[in-house]
Amino acid sequence: MTPQLQLEQVNLYAKTKTQLQGYPILQDISFAVSAGDRLAIIGPSGAGKTSLLRLINRLAEPTSGKIFLENQEYHQIPVTQLRQVVTLVLQEPKLLGMTVQQALAYPLVLRGLPKETIQQRVSHWTEQLQIPHDWLERTELQLSVGQRQLVAIARALVIQPKILLLDEPTSNLDIGIASHLMQALTQLTQTHQTTVVMVNSQLDLAKMFCNRLLYIHQGCLLVNQAASEIDWIDLQQRLMQAENQANEEWN
Repeated sequence: MTPQLQLEQVNLYAKTKTQLQGYPILQDISFAVSAGDRLAIIGPSGAGKTSLLRLINRLAEPTSGKIFLENQEYHQIPVTQLRQVVTLVLQEPKLLGMTVQQALAYPLVLRGLPKETIQQRVSHWTEQLQIPHDWLERTELQLSVGQRQLVAIARALVIQPKILLLDEPTSNLDIGIASHLMQALTQLTQTHQTTVVMVNSQLDLAKMFCNRLLYIHQGCLLVNQAASEIDWIDLQQRLMQAENQANEEWN
């Protein structure tokens, strides 16, 4: 079976004045994703997790290596076309001054979809994610960070992407809402074969959600396994040690 998404020996370097090649952010990253996969990416702060999502969404370009979508090399796909099927929700999303209702409908208005279709999709995902009706007339300033996260995820889902990229989607949600979100996303992958690639530092939620996991440390891919094969206790210990090391280096 041809992978839906594949990275082959991808490297990303940040340009610096003192280093000819640049500072390494990601090094020799190779993995493949199939349609409907639930992929969790974990690692300590500064490991390169968000940078990897940005590469997959083409907000950044690899220094070397190749990325393929359904066997087509990324550079052969126009960026606007790619982002219609590979959608990224950042950790601190913006609603661009719109109300929630307007923000959810906007990407579908741009695609010229009928009003009835737009309303059906907006209603479906507000219901699925349990977004209260009274939020719809609120603006960005009237929402908490967690509420904006949930709305931004719904805005991405109304597009019906093939691949949904999420950067710490539960970081500002309480445990009940976070658990419901994981359940809704799991159902989405099963019923529509939507692929979800999620950076999540909450290992218990990652364990509940994913069928595959990547562990990245200092820009290197150290674990690429099915969830059923992972020693979760050992992984938790490794992650805690790496976080402590990262904190010591920052301090």
